[in-house]
Amino acid sequence: MIRFENVTKRYRGTSKPALSEVDFEVLRGEFVFLVGPSGSGKSSCLRLILREDTPSEGRVIALGRDLRTMSTRKVPYFRRHIGAVFQDFRLLPTKTVSQNVAFALQVIGASRPFIQQAVPEALSLVGLTGKGKRLPHELSGGEQQRVAIARALVNRPQVLLADEPTGNLDPATSADIMQLLARINLAGTTVVMATHEAGFVDQMQRRVIELSEGVMVRDESHGGYGDRRLPDLAPGPEKGVESVAALTAVLELHREIVETGVADLPFAPAPVPASRPAPQADAKGAEEPEEAEKAPEEPAPRTGTIEVQDVDVAELGLADKLGLGDTDDDEEVGPTR
Repeated sequence: MIRFENVTKRYRGTSKPALSEVDFEVLRGEFVFLVGPSGSGKSSCLRLILREDTPSEGRVIALGRDLRTMSTRKVPYFRRHIGAVFQDFRLLPTKTVSQNVAFALQVIGASRPFIQQAVPEALSLVGLTGKGKRLPHELSGGEQQRVAIARALVNRPQVLLADEPTGNLDPATSADIMQLLARINLAGTTVVMATHEAGFVDQMQRRVIELSEGVMVRDESHGGYGDRRLPDLAPGPEKGVESVAALTAVLELHREIVETGVADLPFAPAPVPASRPAPQADAKGAEEPEEAEKAPEEPAPRTGTIEVQDVDVAELGLADKLGLGDTDDDEEVGPTR
């Protein structure tokens, strides 16, 4: 169906090739993910398949044709068999949903009866029945992407190329689009998709071709995204929970003392009442007159000794949250696009 034979692609003005000796084959009916960071060569592969570019070295064979030797005149006919979906939808803003989908057939000279039959079928396939008269701005982002997919499929192509089709969509809508692409693939269409959506790649377990700086580093039949530099988004245990609790208790105690002057500590010793000396009798047996009563003294605040273990500030996670902590090279976040 699609074959790259030691393909190298160089662009003018760049010292490094966009693709370097890439070699793989996509079979009919496969669903293949192209993964890798930005600049790894994913989009270059799709452009070569669509014959927007030609390889500097090697060959690209698609649908039985050597695209390097294909004449420019034959390219439009070749592209009738390949649908393409992009991140930015590329819809015509002044045309309705039906007109956007029909446009893909009009440019190849399809008959009016065929267009009138094919457009509703394509909209039904992507779940947009009844929305053919709406304009693109009246649709949600997910619906606009569905229109783009319907337009790509209306000519019933053998191959569907998708370049980050969920890049502008929220997670729930992205999941709907991925389910739609999976159904399209089950119907027999070969799908080649460039993506950074690690979750979908891991979940679907389809074939994965990974590129890095233009070099193919992995070709796995049932693989995951595989970029271990991505952060783990699953919630994990907080670092230094006990230390944080201890520090919080100390701060609360300090606040209470500042506000009231008294801290109600269950472990503070009870205040010892001041003892008054017993009256002394003189030699005649008469007691000495008592001194004038003194003004009552202010009761001393109850205090106690607070034992707090040494707290490692780094454990509290506060320094890291403020960007002040030490950075571990192994925990650096790699490129996500």
